[in-house]
Amino acid sequence: MSNPARWKLVLGSPADADNQIAMSVDYGRMDEVLTALYDQESKERGAGLGGSSPRVSRWLGDIRQYFPSSVVAVMQKDAMERLGLNQMLLEPEILRTVQADVHLVGLLMSLGRVMPAKVKHTAREVVQRVVQDLEKRLANPLRQAVQGALSRAVRNPRPRYHEINWAATIRANLKHYQPSYKTIIPEKLVGYGKRGQALKEIVLCVDQSGSMASSVVYAGVFGAVLASLKAVRTHMVVFDTAVADLTQDLQDPVDLLFGIQLGGGTDINRALTYCQQLITRPTDTILVLISDLYEGGNSAELLRRAAALRAAGVTFVVLLALSDEGAPSFDRHMAEKLAAMGIPSFACTPDKFPELMAAAIQGKELQPFL
Repeated sequence: MSNPARWKLVLGSPADADNQIAMSVDYGRMDEVLTALYDQESKERGAGLGGSSPRVSRWLGDIRQYFPSSVVAVMQKDAMERLGLNQMLLEPEILRTVQADVHLVGLLMSLGRVMPAKVKHTAREVVQRVVQDLEKRLANPLRQAVQGALSRAVRNPRPRYHEINWAATIRANLKHYQPSYKTIIPEKLVGYGKRGQALKEIVLCVDQSGSMASSVVYAGVFGAVLASLKAVRTHMVVFDTAVADLTQDLQDPVDLLFGIQLGGGTDINRALTYCQQLITRPTDTILVLISDLYEGGNSAELLRRAAALRAAGVTFVVLLALSDEGAPSFDRHMAEKLAAMGIPSFACTPDKFPELMAAAIQGKELQPFL
């Protein structure tokens, strides 16, 4: 990169203390928006964003004009942390300017308690936009993976006539076609599961502490998708030191996310106690605990309860994170204790979650996800 102007953009004002490097109009504006955020010396001279809503609104517009969306997301996050712009999001005109993503939804959830009425409608529009984008990307892969896994995992080998899955039976017996009779003589029948009963039950138990914000957003979207499948019965439970059952809100993931209060302590044992009461068919149940495992409650009781759930036949999985950011800080000692019981703990990206659920439904080994 031999262009001096680009070097100045990278290194900041100290690289051109005498202001000798000529900048094009676009490079000049890029330099200004970067200086406002990252150049401490210039901010001391009054070049920062300060607390002016118009100035912040213009800055947010500029970064979207001059930088790709992936860079904009990083700069917005840095601005929240370095310049304390969280409160600025409580102005509708600012909120409309910010690039909406999962991190912004998490931030709005954390600001829910102090959000004034004038901004709630705008905030809801932002969250709705992000949820719709996530559903477009993730809903069909999850539906296909789960439905395919259920069709392979659940078989009724002795179905009554009205329980026969004719399409599956024909496919399974094509090799038994009898040319002389011009028909298939099936050696085995493939039946549906019991009518009126979900084939699997899924419990999403989600830690709503502040560090789990992105995981909560993704879990809410996945929970809504799973709840739309008749073949599974889905529960959504969130917790800090208290437990809230949000299953009824799964029909509208935006309402669900606004019902979550990020922050507070963590009592995983209390959450598992509640989930245990929901489980009526342990061997047909998949319990997904999404948490960094830093227990603020009774750790010994947590381990005993986890062991009891596993012994009862529950498929129990711990996701340390459900996000694109990799494994967060987590309690390694607790994860090792759970692993010794056959309860795996690992981070999972949203794109891998459908594959994970399919494997869990079929009872496959989850080692490849570790």
